[in-house]
Amino acid sequence: MIQTCSRCVFNSNVPGISFDSEGICTYCKIHDQLVVEYPAGEEGWKKLEQIAQKIKENGKNKKYDCVVGVSGGCDSSYTVYIAKKLGLRPLAVHFDNTWNSTFAVENIHNLLKKMDVDLYTYVIDNEEFNDISRAFINAAVPEIDAPTDVALATVLYMAAEEHGIKYILNGHSFRTEGMGPPGWFYFDGKYVDNVHKKFGERPMKTYPNLWLSKWLKWITIKQIKTIRPLWYIDHNKEETKEFLKNEFGWKWYGGHHMENKFTYFCHNFWLPKKFNIDLRYVELSAFIRAGQITREDALEKLQTPPPISDDLISEVKKRLKFTDEKFEEILKRHNKYPKDYGTYHPTFKRLRPFFWLLYKANLVPKTFYIKYTK
Repeated sequence: MIQTCSRCVFNSNVPGISFDSEGICTYCKIHDQLVVEYPAGEEGWKKLEQIAQKIKENGKNKKYDCVVGVSGGCDSSYTVYIAKKLGLRPLAVHFDNTWNSTFAVENIHNLLKKMDVDLYTYVIDNEEFNDISRAFINAAVPEIDAPTDVALATVLYMAAEEHGIKYILNGHSFRTEGMGPPGWFYFDGKYVDNVHKKFGERPMKTYPNLWLSKWLKWITIKQIKTIRPLWYIDHNKEETKEFLKNEFGWKWYGGHHMENKFTYFCHNFWLPKKFNIDLRYVELSAFIRAGQITREDALEKLQTPPPISDDLISEVKKRLKFTDEKFEEILKRHNKYPKDYGTYHPTFKRLRPFFWLLYKANLVPKTFYIKYTK
C-alpha cells in the first residue's frame, strides 16, 4: 500500500522517505530544519545584508565582487536582482549547452542590460555536447541532464577564479524548489566521465568537467563560497514572475526548467516515461510547505501527465541521431543508475565528517551534505 505524506504530496515510492506517527515525511522535516537555520523575512534580510557586506569588503578594488549563475529562468534572474539590490557588483555566468530556448536568451539579455551586469558565457562545442547527451541516453540512466549541472558548477568556479572572486551566488530556493530525493537525480564529475568513456564516441575537449581534486582546491585553498540568497527571503514564485515581467520584460517559458529544451525533455518526458519519476512532486511539495499552493490543488495538478510536445521529442531524436527504432529500444532497455557506472558518492560518504566542517564553514550547502554524504 502506498502511503502519502499528510502534509505534502511525497509518497512511499520516493527514495529515502519515512513517516512519523502523524504521517509527516522525512522531507517535510528537512524543510522545517532549513527554515529554522535559514529564516526569511526581516531576520533573513538582515543576515543577507551582513553576508553582502563581507562580499563587498572582500571584493573591494575589484571589478566584480561575486558571480551569479544565470539561465534565463525565474530564480536565477531574481537572484541577479537581489544581488544588485544588496549593492553588489555581480558578474553573470552562463553555461550554454546549446539547447537554450528563445525565451532564455531574451530573458538573459533583457535583464542584464537593464541591470547593467556583464555576462561571462561558456559555450561548449555543439557536436561534443550532443555526443555526451547521446552517451547518457544510451546508458539508460535517469540523469541525462547531469552533464549540464556539472558543467555549470564548473564554469561558475572557473569564472570566480579567473576574476579573483570569492563568492558564488546560486539561485536555488529550498522553499520553492525543495530537495530532490537521492535516487531520483544524482550528478558528479566522475559519473559524467565514466558514462562518457563507456558510451561516448568523441573526446571531451571543451566540456568543463568538475573533478573532485579541482573542486576541493576551489573550496578549500581558494576558499570560494557558494551563497544561496533565496534561502533568506520569502520568495513567492508567482509574485516574482510578475515582478520580473513588469520590471525587465522577462517572459515566462511555460513551466519549471522549460527555459532549456534538453532539461525540459529530461524532466517532462525521459524521467516520467522511462523511470516513472515525476519531478513535479518535488516542486509542488515545496510550494505546499511554503504555503504557496494547497495540497488539494497539488494533487489535482498531478492527475495530468507532465506536458511535452511531440516536436521536441522529434528534435531530440534527430539532433542526437537516434532512429525511432533505436530510441524505442533504449526506452524499453533495463534501467540503470549511477552506481552501475561509478561515481564520487562512496568518497563523499567516507569524507562525511570533512564535508560537515565544510558545510559549517559555508563552503558547501547543507543540502549537499544531507543528500550526497549519506
